[in-house]
Amino acid sequence: MNLIEIIILAIALGIDCFVVSISQGFIFKTNRIKNSFLLAVTMGFFQGFMPVLSYGGVHFVHEYIEPYTNIIVFSIFMFLGLKFITDTFFEKEEKLCCIDLKCLLALGFATSIDALAAGINLKLTNSPLIISVLAIGLASFIMSVTGFWSGYLVKSFPTKILQIFGGLILIFLAIKAFL
Repeated sequence: MNLIEIIILAIALGIDCFVVSISQGFIFKTNRIKNSFLLAVTMGFFQGFMPVLSYGGVHFVHEYIEPYTNIIVFSIFMFLGLKFITDTFFEKEEKLCCIDLKCLLALGFATSIDALAAGINLKLTNSPLIISVLAIGLASFIMSVTGFWSGYLVKSFPTKILQIFGGLILIFLAIKAFL
């Protein structure tokens, strides 16, 4: 993947952080600066760290799956893109709206599962790990802060449209990887 594609991936992965942070911004009336910063650091860290885990893990099986790289990259991005889109049509029962350590870790982990899968693609496409991780972590941090303050200021935002857009970006990356 080139730098532009890495940035596009980082933005697509950061959309989950943005949407979750909007819900947090809706409810917090005190310590907003501290809470938005803690949330953004957590989101950025998890989104940046998870690809490192899968990038390293795929190294052990790389020689066996190398002939199928395009199909695997296509499948993962297509799955993630379709998941983003289909998730918009189903109500999510749990709305985590807290800022203590337990909730921060849960939010960070839950939003970064997609980044774990993306790390496999980063390895298979020989993308530079450091640049990718920094782009993903920074985009997630920025989108989390933006989401938090958008939620606080606007109180309503078309999050479903953003999720669909993120899914379409991932599907585009899947098709590009297959061609």
